[in-house]
Amino acid sequence: MIAILSLTFSTPTFSMEEGGGSELKAMDAEQLREQGHMMVDFIADYYKTIENFPVLSQVQPGYLGKLLPDSAPTHPESLQHVLNDVQEKILPGVTHWQSPNYFAYFPSNSSIAGFLGEMLSAGLNIVGFSWITSPAATELETIVLDWLAKALLLPPDFFSTGLGGGVIQGTASEAVLVVLLAARDKILRTVGRSALPKLVTYASDQTHSSLQKACQIGGLNPELCRLLKTDSSTSFALSSDVLSEAISNDIASGLIPFFLCATVGTTSSTAVDPLPALAKVARTNNIWFHVDAAYAGSACICPEYRHFIDGVEEADSFNMNAHKWFLTNFDCSVLWVKDRSALIQSLSTNPEYLKNKASQGNMVIDYKDWQIPLGRRFRSLKLWMVMRLYGLEGLRTHIRNHIALAAYFEELVGQDTRFKVVAPRTFSLVCFRLLPPPNSEDNGNKLNHDLLDAVNSTGNVFITHTVLSGEYILRFAVGAPLTEMRHVSAAWQILQEKATALLESL
Repeated sequence: MIAILSLTFSTPTFSMEEGGGSELKAMDAEQLREQGHMMVDFIADYYKTIENFPVLSQVQPGYLGKLLPDSAPTHPESLQHVLNDVQEKILPGVTHWQSPNYFAYFPSNSSIAGFLGEMLSAGLNIVGFSWITSPAATELETIVLDWLAKALLLPPDFFSTGLGGGVIQGTASEAVLVVLLAARDKILRTVGRSALPKLVTYASDQTHSSLQKACQIGGLNPELCRLLKTDSSTSFALSSDVLSEAISNDIASGLIPFFLCATVGTTSSTAVDPLPALAKVARTNNIWFHVDAAYAGSACICPEYRHFIDGVEEADSFNMNAHKWFLTNFDCSVLWVKDRSALIQSLSTNPEYLKNKASQGNMVIDYKDWQIPLGRRFRSLKLWMVMRLYGLEGLRTHIRNHIALAAYFEELVGQDTRFKVVAPRTFSLVCFRLLPPPNSEDNGNKLNHDLLDAVNSTGNVFITHTVLSGEYILRFAVGAPLTEMRHVSAAWQILQEKATALLESL
């Protein structure tokens, strides 16, 4: 006789410290409502007081290990206790990207709509790697990316109704990686896999470093990632003549050009590569043409800025980060391709445990085959909510406001003869520097480095730098949703005061 053990299952509960209310269950609607209200209140209070924090965290490396215990708690703690620790120990170590006084790098927009979409995605918590795992997750992504493609006036080839379509990646780094892999495998199917060491990638020396990382991951010869020199004569954009010459030289050397990455809005100075001219070179040489508009792509929903992506109709792939300047919380990087089969051939796997009728019948899109990981979050929810709750006109107003504030800052810089605007302001980034005395040995590079440190050490503003043609340049990027003219004026006043002190000390 076989003994049968009777088991009774129940939802685990966790006894909480004083102040936390009843025992916390793994999931319970009413407890979620109560605790969720506490968290929303905490976040709302954070935004209400965000200007009270130093923009750039002032802590030293290793600070947090001195404040937190060296092992996890044995017994549950209350949410209030945890939030107290966030306030007292975590927030001092946060650089406040959403502060209205944040002008560093590029923006990483947060918004009410984006936050609500992220909350809903976390609440549903689906893992939508194939259509069957949550049909709405796949279909909403397809629909919303077609909406955005229409707003950007992208060519029909990038729509899901054709051979291409859009997919949400985590970052632009992932986007360039997957299209590089697709381009690599496409050319190797023609020339043979033994030709891998001969494949050449092209971009300007202003292109984001993620391209070099993609080449490393893709097994390409790093010496054949050609980062072609730019200078102020082209406003740091890639010259099609320079590209043509490089390609001709490589072909003459027995190498195989296969991938070109152009940028609309480079990281250093928002330079715009000439897409139509570069597309012609790429087409002539049968090269995959990728356009990285991670930052500036958002601006192209405005009719007056759409011309910056003229020529995209000749591209094989196009990418923009909705999480930079499109009021969509991180992460949400949008990639469109003209030929989705190229992505699928490179990235698809079909194990028995994932097979299903819809997928096997080629009736649906399975986005697992358009990306590196298998699992994927319901990210289209937040982009959908952003586009619905703000509308295209609301998003255009958001973009135009930041560009106007950057133009205002550029005007302030131009009024002070001690400073110089170094590169043309195309969108909402101003590149400038403090002019050195005539006898400066390093052309003012240390002076501007010291100015950057002096400004950021105040905690009242955060800016970053770059180097253009050997010159140390300060970058002032407007893009935080809370930024107003008064914040720009205050930042400029700090810059002027610190510049005066530095020049007097020389």
